[in-house]
Amino acid sequence: MYRQLVDDENINVTESQLQVLDEDARTGVLVCEIDGRVLGTVLVSLCADAMYAEQPFAVVENLVVDRQCWGKGIGQALLREVERFCLSRNCSKIMLLSSVSRVDAHRFFEHVGFRGDRKRGFVKYRSQFGEAA
Repeated sequence: MYRQLVDDENINVTESQLQVLDEDARTGVLVCEIDGRVLGTVLVSLCADAMYAEQPFAVVENLVVDRQCWGKGIGQALLREVERFCLSRNCSKIMLLSSVSRVDAHRFFEHVGFRGDRKRGFVKYRSQFGEAA
């Protein structure tokens, strides 16, 4: 299903990595499964924050819903669970990035309460590490 999110030959989902994530109290891999079929998933990671003592912030990654199930509330349900996860851990905020070309996703994120007009995200991929600024 992750290939529906991004076409990348390097995607490598392993049971051992999912087990590591499952055992990490600062990480949640949330899954929507109906009748034994995975219809959506999201990763949420908590990050320690130097500014707010023991109040972490959260980063959401890899939110994907099977295309055949778009519009059925699965993405909203996953993000509600992300919010519950974050509230139970006293998070100050939830952040996520979305590719600039995914306009429908941006509308969805705004619909569920994320703001795209407050901050600006920047990304530097591994292939660019070490490049001079």
